[in-house]
Amino acid sequence: MRHEPSQFLSKKALPVWRLRACFESLFVALIPIGYGVLVYFFSIPLWIFWILLSGFIIYFIITVFVIPPLQWKKWRYEVLADEIDLQRGVFIVKRTLIPMTRVQHVDTEQGPLLRRYKLAAVSISTAATVHQIPSLTMEVADELRDRIAELAAVAEDE
Repeated sequence: MRHEPSQFLSKKALPVWRLRACFESLFVALIPIGYGVLVYFFSIPLWIFWILLSGFIIYFIITVFVIPPLQWKKWRYEVLADEIDLQRGVFIVKRTLIPMTRVQHVDTEQGPLLRRYKLAAVSISTAATVHQIPSLTMEVADELRDRIAELAAVAEDE
């Protein structure tokens, strides 16, 4: 059995993932809000609103405070001379090996949230799909992008 990848994401990924979960949970909040509006205008049972609100609060706590630290502990990567090893997943752990010969190009990406925390994501494109290593510090992301590009060029020449 192959050993787990040794590199972790930046610890600054936690607040980014928590903020993202807060924004995403706003959509789930529409369910109790919508039902609350219906309760106000029509005579429908109020107890269902309280159940929906309780469900939303539980969902919010789990997605904002419980899942991000678990994700961070499980997300690992390692760049070797002939492949890139990615491991992620909380309940279902997914392991991906990307051969250097399949790498077409490598990008760094930085949205507004990542920029605020001085983080970037490295995207590795192959013919089939794009793989991403999220939430790395800018220095690590630039270094990793350059190293993967260099190793992919060497692998292509062989």
